[in-house]
Amino acid sequence: MIPVVEEYIERLMKDSTKESPVWNVEKLRAGKLSGWDYIDGCMLLGFLEIYRLRGNRGYFDFVKEYLDYRVSDDGTIKDYSIDAYNLDNINAGKNLLTLYEITGEAKWRLAADKLYEQIKNQPRTKEGNFWHKAIYPNQIWLDGLYMVMPFYIKYANLFMNEAERAEVYADVYRQFFNVERLMRDGETGLYYHAYDSSREMFWCNKDTGLSQNFWLRSLGWFSMAMLDSLLLLEDKESSEHKHLEAMFKDMIDSLLKFRADNGMFYQLPVYSGKGKNYLETSGSAIFAYCLKKGVKEGLLSEEYYNKGEECFKGICDTYLREENGKMHLGGICLVAGLGGKDRRDGSFDYYMSEPVVQDDAKGTAPFILAYLY
Repeated sequence: MIPVVEEYIERLMKDSTKESPVWNVEKLRAGKLSGWDYIDGCMLLGFLEIYRLRGNRGYFDFVKEYLDYRVSDDGTIKDYSIDAYNLDNINAGKNLLTLYEITGEAKWRLAADKLYEQIKNQPRTKEGNFWHKAIYPNQIWLDGLYMVMPFYIKYANLFMNEAERAEVYADVYRQFFNVERLMRDGETGLYYHAYDSSREMFWCNKDTGLSQNFWLRSLGWFSMAMLDSLLLLEDKESSEHKHLEAMFKDMIDSLLKFRADNGMFYQLPVYSGKGKNYLETSGSAIFAYCLKKGVKEGLLSEEYYNKGEECFKGICDTYLREENGKMHLGGICLVAGLGGKDRRDGSFDYYMSEPVVQDDAKGTAPFILAYLY
């Protein structure tokens, strides 16, 4: 299977341009050019991880050329607006920090500074967590923890003194623990997709502020947020770090109870046999990565690695296919959210209504990460 996977990854890179990468299916379907967004950020992170682990210079060169096109020498980021206060826009900043570490070029630090400026001014809920976006006031989405926390921590590690880092660490832990307190379901151990602190949104429970369902990819983003943050946080022996480690393992154990026979997970995990529910690639790939890397980094015991391998193999067997001489990865939920002008209500029928596509980076990027470990 490995040569097939590598052929697929190589093809995605070769078929893409800076203006129109094949993995940004949202933009392609809308007839728009790519800009500064978390989708491209996820894919570029995967390429940089190939470079870091395998030494393939072509992937590094691709990422640098791609970001050189979007970042000016003074750190200005093309198509980025701080005024949106969108946590998704922070995600690609992880790659800026990696390029700064590798090259030492000032432009990457200057661009990262602009993203950190957003973090400093990001509106917060009354509990102290970042709003997901300016257009989603008072809301915590699981997705947002992955988009911002690893960048926030790494920026502090690279550029702050000890006292400043301690403040960032305390903020990071507080936000993770708020999510545990507010959004974790005691019966299943899973986390609801979103929380509205104001209780005003039509999609939320007016008593709890929670959305209706546990969505696989948001559970994945949250798990990866915990994993990646744990590896970056340098206070390994602190009680807070141990607490976050326990949260990560609990999330993994809770979701494994809903694993399908082939190792994958369903779009809405607790409804595996219901209606149009389907085995979904992106969330499954994220958990394959978390399981495998969690073992490699000593956060999970050895028996979890085989579960990650089974999940990855299940994705390959189910959705990796050749069509007209090219490999494609299918089974990827294109997008899912709450609220907005289309009034996404977070119901079972809503999550089943979103398009299922192939080759989108929300699936292919974690698929690459799962493959590498």
